[in-house]
Amino acid sequence: MTEQAPALILLIPFLTSILVAMIGIAYRGICWYLALISLAGSVCASFTTLIRVLDEGVIRYHMGGWAPPFGIEFRVDALNALVSIAVSVVAFITLVYSKERVETESPNKVSQYYTLFLLLITGLLGIVLTGDAFNLYVLLEVSALTSYALIAMGPKRATLAAFKYLIMGTIGASFYLLGVGYLYIKTGSLNMFDIQEQIVANDLQQSPTILVAFILITVGLWIKMAFFPLHAWLPNSYAFAPTTSSSIMGPLVTKVMIYVMVRMVLTVFGPVYTFEVLNWNEIVVWLSVISILASSIGALAQTDLRKMLTFLIIAEVGYMVGGTWLANEAGMTGTIYHIISDAFMTLCVFLFAGIIFAKTNRRDINAVDGMFKKMPMTMIGFIVGAFSLIGIPPTAGFFSKWYLIQGGIESGNWEYVVALLISSLINAVLFFRIIEIAFFGRKPVEGHDHHHGDVHSKICEAPASQLISLWGTAAILLLIGLYNKDIAGIIQDFLLQFNLATGG
Repeated sequence: MTEQAPALILLIPFLTSILVAMIGIAYRGICWYLALISLAGSVCASFTTLIRVLDEGVIRYHMGGWAPPFGIEFRVDALNALVSIAVSVVAFITLVYSKERVETESPNKVSQYYTLFLLLITGLLGIVLTGDAFNLYVLLEVSALTSYALIAMGPKRATLAAFKYLIMGTIGASFYLLGVGYLYIKTGSLNMFDIQEQIVANDLQQSPTILVAFILITVGLWIKMAFFPLHAWLPNSYAFAPTTSSSIMGPLVTKVMIYVMVRMVLTVFGPVYTFEVLNWNEIVVWLSVISILASSIGALAQTDLRKMLTFLIIAEVGYMVGGTWLANEAGMTGTIYHIISDAFMTLCVFLFAGIIFAKTNRRDINAVDGMFKKMPMTMIGFIVGAFSLIGIPPTAGFFSKWYLIQGGIESGNWEYVVALLISSLINAVLFFRIIEIAFFGRKPVEGHDHHHGDVHSKICEAPASQLISLWGTAAILLLIGLYNKDIAGIIQDFLLQFNLATGG
């Protein structure tokens, strides 16, 4: 069974999605349990795959027994093994959280929701595991189409947000597909690992066609990951989606797209072509600096809690794009580490936002007024996620930012280091403001907000399933921080093969 683990990671949720779609309408109550069991299986398969990779090295799995270039290959190394664990665990935790919320937010679409949820996870896991560039496009579309539907399940404004996301997502996917087409024209291969071999063997590094392919793929992925200023689709999409939908898409969709960018840089085009032949490092790092600062300032201007968090997602994307183009081992280690840590810290704060909305039916930051007395367990879980986003030890966010800052110092990109520190300071301002309102309450303004008093007086702690999800995520953030050397060691061992710059 362990030999089939790479395929089982995504086959289990895929087959379960079909089962849920078939029987879920008649037996609505069973949908959540089927989804939970399937994602538990996916989590187990992900950990089994990582253990095999660490013991045996890279795993090559040929779907249906067909070897490339005719068949689709899953080639699993430490990079996608780690990311697949993050995706499957985040999905499992979100599903635990969603039980009561789906019944409340989409009572007549329970089976449809869980079908789409499982298909989204199937698409994201497939993107992470596939070694075929065209198959990756197909899986991009699977995850995108399910994302549009999950967002559109929200209130009226969510429909327009989903439509805007559809337009931008289609443009991004089209750019990516065109780029893959150009690669196929020159290399005759769609296998990611074979493409780089063909580029080197046929001396295609100076080819204008390869350059066009690189630009198209990179811009397409930047649109899909909401890299500033290509981010316009994201804030409303995640802010107005159902809380369960935003809780799964916020932590995962952009991070998986960043994984694809890293995979393209390292495996498809190669560090030599990306960082030496093109040598656009300074330009991209400066773009990331602008992205980090503009998004962080945008977050300061928000009064809607979830919309504020969406701008922080965009800033985090800037962290990782910049970290990749620092073109050294520390920066790339920080980027990959941050993909994992940011998935969980974003999940933590989005779960909190969902709990607050469920209790108060309010979206504004002031909805947390006095919540430390009414919901102390919820607030403690939130604080761990907030501290991680700020970068306070021993949480996960501190260590991933540490490597990013180290990479910026080693490459001499002080503007990136300063931007990251300013962004962390802005995060501190944002989250300590929320903590202050929750702990001390806020001074009432005459003539305003009196109608919220009765609602707040009836508020009690979050349901057990939601608390378990929130505290489980907070515990994982602490574990990722405490075991930082082990995680960084796995990443650095993986990066050795690429001969990235080290030291000052």
